[in-house]
Amino acid sequence: MKVLILNAGSSSQKSCLYEIPDDAIPTEAPEPLWEGKVNWTQDRGVAEIEVKTATGATLHESIYGDSRQAHVVYMLYTLSRGATKVIGQLSEIDVVGHRVVHGGQNYRHSVIITEEVKKAIARLSNLAPAHNPAALEGIAAIEKSLGEVPQIAVFDTGFHSTLPDAAAIYPGPYEWVEQGIRRYGFHGISHQYCSTRAAQLLGQDLASLRIITCHLGNGCSLAAIKNGRSIDTTMGFTPLDGLMMGSRSGSLDPGIIVYLLRQADYSAERLDYVLNKASGLRGISGVSSDLPQVIEAITQGNYRAQLAWDIYVHHLRSGIGSMLASLGGLDVLVFTAGIGEKSAGIRQAACEAFGFMGLKLDPEKNQHQPVDQDIATADSTVRVLVIHTQEDWAIAQQCWHLLQR
Repeated sequence: MKVLILNAGSSSQKSCLYEIPDDAIPTEAPEPLWEGKVNWTQDRGVAEIEVKTATGATLHESIYGDSRQAHVVYMLYTLSRGATKVIGQLSEIDVVGHRVVHGGQNYRHSVIITEEVKKAIARLSNLAPAHNPAALEGIAAIEKSLGEVPQIAVFDTGFHSTLPDAAAIYPGPYEWVEQGIRRYGFHGISHQYCSTRAAQLLGQDLASLRIITCHLGNGCSLAAIKNGRSIDTTMGFTPLDGLMMGSRSGSLDPGIIVYLLRQADYSAERLDYVLNKASGLRGISGVSSDLPQVIEAITQGNYRAQLAWDIYVHHLRSGIGSMLASLGGLDVLVFTAGIGEKSAGIRQAACEAFGFMGLKLDPEKNQHQPVDQDIATADSTVRVLVIHTQEDWAIAQQCWHLLQR
């Protein structure tokens, strides 16, 4: 079975092609046959196309076009043309899976995309304006290039649909619940993959483990996972809630927003920009939303960069503590995504706060760029894993299982 994955972002569209046996799905993620990426510059008519194959062929070029959909269609053509050709024709693709950020309350599991599903994704765009429209562009590009091939939506919110009401419902007026204002949670595909992978690496039953997964990238979220189900998470109604992030504020006193609206004449648009684009590491440090650049500034004695680090670590520790309380204990702590996988300093700073419960990090293992490894000491009461999150493979697995059913 040839499975094509599209993972839409606000400024990029990533894609990869897997070949999976019809009779059994591998336990380890295979290398994709082909990987493509479209990066959009500020000039929306220009796109940078990057393609590579498992055999080492590459393509990198700038293209022009009237729409993002046209750019994605062009990228898909490289599957069956030129030096990056890996299949004879696009019709060989059996199914296409899409990461869709917001599925609301109605879409808790992966579904085959229909006109009704597309309309729902469009309706939910007001909750994920940077991502749901991009997913729809990818769906339209597949319809244009591959015709009637089955397309499957895998929702980032789906894994968190098991949150108990006490964790999901905000303490505002009950009318909010009736309006669909509740904690949805995000990064669900990553949290689900990493919890399953953690159990696999430890050789234990997922249902027996209490796990906290720390997805730390430009966007950051934690999840408390018990019996294989998400029971608490830090992101909420939107991906703005929770931890301090690259350029997002995370949780703050809502009275600040009321104050800014009344006293500083902020518009909704300005608030949206400030909270999503000009806060977090970028807003505090004044340097960058990229943690390595913040760390470099710290080595040069930049006070604001050090403050950004300290606030980031404080919120991360507090978030882990709240997840710990929801679980009533902890067996496994997982770090994943760009910062979680690459920053030994953040892992060390986070873990130091939990030495009181017997969590012990092995400094040498932590420093040696671990991938899918346990970096706790042998006598630690909590296993600490660094896991390379593979959202695309997780989506491919769900496509395979859905078609098998």
